[in-house]
Amino acid sequence: MEAKRYERYQRDPAVKKRYGRTWKRIRDRYIAAHPLCEQCEKHGRLTPAEEVHHIKPLSQGGTNDYANLMALCTPCHSGITAREGGRWGR
Repeated sequence: MEAKRYERYQRDPAVKKRYGRTWKRIRDRYIAAHPLCEQCEKHGRLTPAEEVHHIKPLSQGGTNDYANLMALCTPCHSGITAREGGRWGR
């Protein structure tokens, strides 16, 4: 629910444009190839991945190449985003 509301009312339209149908296909393929959270795996935990994170954000010149993506669970993704000053860290 929260993510849906963010998507609809809070996400910048310019940013929203970058996350269309093409991104969904890339994301779905990446999650299928990397079903576990890559951060949790580093700590010996096996947690299903729910989100795909851009290591270098698109807004800073990052790409959708697999080398720039990480499969993460929601808590890990939220933590990284907050530390980087993204959605929750403003």
